[in-house]
Amino acid sequence: MSFAQRFNREKGAAHIKTSYTVVAALVALAIYIPQAHAADAAKEQTLTVSGTADSADSTAATDYSVPVTNAGTKMSLTSRDIPQSISITSKQRMEDQQLQSLGDVLNNTTGVMENVADMDRRTYYSRGFLIDNYMVDGIPTTFQGQWNLGDAQSDTALYERVEVVRGATGLMTGAGNPSASVNMVRKHADSKEFTGNVSATYGSWNKQRYVADLSAPLSESGNVRGRLVAGYQDNDSFVERYSAEKKFVYGVVDADLTDSTTLSVGYEFQQTNADSPTWGGLPRWYTDGSATSYRRGFNTAPDWAYNDKESKKLFVNLKQNFDNGWQLTLNGTHNETFLDSRQLYISGYFDKNTGAGVSPYADYPVVGGTGYNTGKRKVDSVDTFASGPYQLFGRQHELMAGVSYSKQQNTYYGTFANITPEELGDFNAYNGQYPETDWGERSLSQRDVTRQKSAYLATRVTLADPLHLILGARYTRWSTDTLTDNIEKNNITPYGGLIYDINENWSAYASYTSVFQPQSYRDVNGSYLAPVVGKNYEAGLKSDWMNSRLTTTLAVFRIEQDNVAESTGRSVAGSTDTAYVGKNGTVSRGVEFEVNGALTDNWQMTVGGTHYIAEDSEGEAVNPQLPRTQLKLFTSYRLPMLQQLTVGGGVNWQTKVWDEVGAPEGNGTWHAEQGSYALVNLFGRYQVTKQLTIQGNLNNLFDKEYDTNIGNYIVYGEPRNFSLTASYSF
Repeated sequence: MSFAQRFNREKGAAHIKTSYTVVAALVALAIYIPQAHAADAAKEQTLTVSGTADSADSTAATDYSVPVTNAGTKMSLTSRDIPQSISITSKQRMEDQQLQSLGDVLNNTTGVMENVADMDRRTYYSRGFLIDNYMVDGIPTTFQGQWNLGDAQSDTALYERVEVVRGATGLMTGAGNPSASVNMVRKHADSKEFTGNVSATYGSWNKQRYVADLSAPLSESGNVRGRLVAGYQDNDSFVERYSAEKKFVYGVVDADLTDSTTLSVGYEFQQTNADSPTWGGLPRWYTDGSATSYRRGFNTAPDWAYNDKESKKLFVNLKQNFDNGWQLTLNGTHNETFLDSRQLYISGYFDKNTGAGVSPYADYPVVGGTGYNTGKRKVDSVDTFASGPYQLFGRQHELMAGVSYSKQQNTYYGTFANITPEELGDFNAYNGQYPETDWGERSLSQRDVTRQKSAYLATRVTLADPLHLILGARYTRWSTDTLTDNIEKNNITPYGGLIYDINENWSAYASYTSVFQPQSYRDVNGSYLAPVVGKNYEAGLKSDWMNSRLTTTLAVFRIEQDNVAESTGRSVAGSTDTAYVGKNGTVSRGVEFEVNGALTDNWQMTVGGTHYIAEDSEGEAVNPQLPRTQLKLFTSYRLPMLQQLTVGGGVNWQTKVWDEVGAPEGNGTWHAEQGSYALVNLFGRYQVTKQLTIQGNLNNLFDKEYDTNIGNYIVYGEPRNFSLTASYSF
């Protein structure tokens, strides 16, 4: 072992010790807060006996916690009754922290890590693996990392809450990584009176945002109701010349066909247009290996570059309630998402003094390129399931069973042109003024159709008063038709969980499920690798207080995967595609905690932390560019002596991240690293009248400079910024 290897290992050991010290402190906090709160909760419950039901509901509506969810099992349960780690971001939390996109929510969710490719492309990971299942009202869309269709830019004004279930979620989604599933729950027309909210926001970099959310009865009795959400946003950026425009409209009609039958029909439209967006980041090193020092606002994109996305979603939901407590649910959706993009990227190394470029590829003299890409993703899905109670051996249990079908079609066209060092010239003097390519005919880059047919079943059995068992399984028939091959795989995903109620507030749980993820990588002979398979174990403690207004989770997990694709450094026979080999023995293990909800009627808080280790069979780190330890906290407090004023803030902290990146020919690899850092955010809201509120948010209070892409390129995070929002409700 070389000195460098010993040194790095010693540093790693020291870092692990530090991380475990931090995690131990966080775990102690997770256990202490509810215990300290218990006495206060009892006092509050005593004090609120004289309160009305309406006032209690009003207080709960402003909570960060959501008492009941279908996440994880599709059965309506409290978080404490679900044997997996779950984080739910409520509408109130999104409003307080101004989390206006799905990406904003995920970047502030416990156990979720963000990887930023550039201004418009962000991917999210959990427990060391890519999150590739994004659901709306429980219906999944498979995310593909090589194409960015704006999933993370979905606007949260359309959603009531966002649910994240960490770990493998095969019972809910079928195929997928053992990372997490993300479910966006749409708003519905739930008011029999005309109500609404309009808001206007102004912020840093000329940000303007306007949103209207209106609900009204469409029949005299109110059995037919409508809701309309519409918004417009326009903003520049700390990155020069970049600007973006977003438009969205969402409409839904909810009709009570009978006392027990509800029909919902809705349509959603979102459009995001970006001008002069970066494609990739800024070069990290000069040709001599020394670090570059570009300003945070430096932009390599020319004026002609753009990146436009548009999505259209039509959905229908039918719910039938029965007198015996059972409910039948039918969900259907048709989604179409479009991409249209012309961009420029830089991929070379440049001389510190002359600005001359050097290609990162041997015998391939390019330092960048331009691309014109268009694409369409179409998803048609239907999902129907029934759930309800049943009696057996003198006890009441619950059962859920359903079937689903999903068809996803992906079609992408593109054309590319290389940029040579001579064409780019002196990069030290580069100002983004590069001529637009004379685009040729676009060729077919990808065309495939993926189908999933599934049947699933789960039951929650009460073995004894304090002991509950959840058993389930999902059968998935997965197939894909590509330009060159047809692949079909069948899989049964078992699910098991045990929950033991220790007392009125605390429960212990353990769960197991399997991993099934088909993959499109090929070996040297051109054959597709078999699916990734594995096991997901989790155990922990959960608690809830004040009728689930405050919840806590403390979990340990272990994920084992086999046949994970690893590059061979060779090409597939008869092709320029990289050949892969399936590797066994990839393991991720760690601990997570979260405290979420009302500490008092005036004090809301979410605090969560995670620490994990992910390694392959040879002990090498998996995705070292992701932080191994994180802490995320956000809190709001309404002043008792001045009830109109609410103040709060939070901090997101993570440990250092790193990667070994290929250097210019003959230089081996270079070490890229971003040290640990914390981002501090503040907010305040004043209730001017019963209808009018004014809110201010300040992000990155100390103007921390940090890198969000650990590789050959640097993508800076946002500097200090503010927003001011006026909101009027009626």
